[in-house]
Amino acid sequence: MSSPDPTPELNAQFATWSPQAMLRWLYTHYDPDAVTLACSFGLEDVLLVHWACEATAHPDVFYLDTGLLFPETYALIEEIRRRYPIRLRRIAPALTLPAQTDRYGPALWERDPDQCCRLRKVEPLADALAGYAVWVTGIRRDQTPARRQAPWAQWDPAAERLKVNPLLAWSWEAVYGAVQTLGVPYNPLHDAGYPSVGCWPCTRAVRPGEDPRAGRWPGFGKTECGIHA
Repeated sequence: MSSPDPTPELNAQFATWSPQAMLRWLYTHYDPDAVTLACSFGLEDVLLVHWACEATAHPDVFYLDTGLLFPETYALIEEIRRRYPIRLRRIAPALTLPAQTDRYGPALWERDPDQCCRLRKVEPLADALAGYAVWVTGIRRDQTPARRQAPWAQWDPAAERLKVNPLLAWSWEAVYGAVQTLGVPYNPLHDAGYPSVGCWPCTRAVRPGEDPRAGRWPGFGKTECGIHA
């Protein structure tokens, strides 16, 4: 018998709770080893890492290493690893970049970014989540039109897995302010016009007045990699 969907009750509860309260509840209600935090090392994710370390000892954290992250992101990964007592898992695609080039041709991201994201992010995510009951993300409703209706908690009946988004209602300014106040290390690219930092071939700085996601996959009608779509 499959597990019942817990999200109707959870969404009603979480709507009045702080992100810290949600994390404390998750690590208390579930085996902490069955909860994992998805971290792209953006501003939201490093804030959640900080709070997760306050909520439980040695929280499980994973990141998808596409092989195309900015040098600043790789440097931040090591800084976060040194600073916080987390169990950090590096999840790599099945195909190395040379193998991807052999199979699909050079610079696949320039011709078919959806396929590149599928190979380097979406498919590895399944490996990252295998065996976990809960995953936590840093998505916010004001990031993209597709996320404006996102709930606090989502249920995957096939995997019987809960997805929780503690920062849904937070603004960029609120997240940035919390990171500054708490002294959480963050990517310096955020101060150089990159509100969202992904893979270096598919990310540029945002110009004044542009949508915050305009710097992701410029030239394509694409705002999501497929993980949260």
